[in-house]
Amino acid sequence: MSLTDLPMSPRLAPTAGVDWATSNHVICVVDADGEPIDRATFVHTKAGIERLVARLARHGVHSVAIERPDGPVVDAISAAGLVIYVIPPAQIKALRRRYGSAGNKDDRFDAYVLADTLRTDRRRLTPLEQDSDATIALRQLCRARKDLVAYRIAVANQLRAHLSIALPAAVDLFAAIDSPISRKFLTRFTTQNALDWLTPTRLAAWLKANRYSGRVDPCLLHQRIVEAARGATGVHGQTLAAITRAYVSTLATIMAQIDELEEQITTALNAHADKELFTTLPRGGTLRAARLIGEIGDARGRYPTAASLACLAGVAPSTRESGNHRVVSFRWAVDKQLRDAIYDFAGDSRRANPWAANLYNRARARGHDHPHAVRILGRAWIDIIWKCWTQRTPYDPAKHNALQLLLTQDQRTGG
Repeated sequence: MSLTDLPMSPRLAPTAGVDWATSNHVICVVDADGEPIDRATFVHTKAGIERLVARLARHGVHSVAIERPDGPVVDAISAAGLVIYVIPPAQIKALRRRYGSAGNKDDRFDAYVLADTLRTDRRRLTPLEQDSDATIALRQLCRARKDLVAYRIAVANQLRAHLSIALPAAVDLFAAIDSPISRKFLTRFTTQNALDWLTPTRLAAWLKANRYSGRVDPCLLHQRIVEAARGATGVHGQTLAAITRAYVSTLATIMAQIDELEEQITTALNAHADKELFTTLPRGGTLRAARLIGEIGDARGRYPTAASLACLAGVAPSTRESGNHRVVSFRWAVDKQLRDAIYDFAGDSRRANPWAANLYNRARARGHDHPHAVRILGRAWIDIIWKCWTQRTPYDPAKHNALQLLLTQDQRTGG
């Protein structure tokens, strides 16, 4: 066998970059010297993705750089046995100036930047480790629910703005405009004429029939209706009532889908191997634990240190030094979904954990605002979460030394 017949070392083999797009994908393959040896565009179809993978195999490519960690292209490349490195779009934007001062956006050029950066900076990059299917499904369910909650809030705000003109008395009649009793009320009483029909007795009877569980006396609710500004009446009122019903119907649909997703999230979480690691955290709950699992993942090699997880979650500051000048600032280049999940957990943990409350209060006492104090608390929690996650051990307050020390001090002070 001659030397030319031997398989090429991954270090000397061509590297490839794939610029992802919605309808097509551009690849660039460079040799060991960084010279482009192939460029091609493939449509986003099953056949197109298969041709893309075959083209990479034809050149003996061992590793591929791409801008996103999931999707059909990533799945196909991974299934072919190639090593994937993810270089986020924000980094690509900065890397363009390495090859020219213009910094223009071009798919073919970005594919080349990806391929050549992988060739030169492979030792600084971390290969993509795929999460299990169970974790990926949990992540998608939680993100879908989060999106629907945002839609619910948007529609509720639109309904509130509409009612301020059409039916002002209904805006703040109940605690929440999208609550079940509020939606039932707006379905039954859509115009000012309908509200004028109500008396304290009739309103009390309607509330009882609809199982109103609020603590506000019907007479007080009726007084709110009477004292509120009057809405539209007659034909104009009927026209606006149609809009009210449309918003209420939309809200009902969104909230029904949120409930359905929450049931699926609960089922998926109960079957997940890491459930106990996150539900044991203070105020972990079902939805919060599921979201933490989905965003952190279960590929343990992805975060070799707690600091690496903290940086990606945005709870570690960014430090820049030049000579005697040192600036510590907010970290912008982060995984926003992961950051939001950590912030949500850390911010609420202080309500159930004395150690977390103490850490948060001390940060506020030093003059930090609420978001900064939550970041400080989130950074502290990352060390605990990472240790539990890597050791596959549920959080145990009795083994949390800092918490136990604080509780002991409180007992001594109280005594």
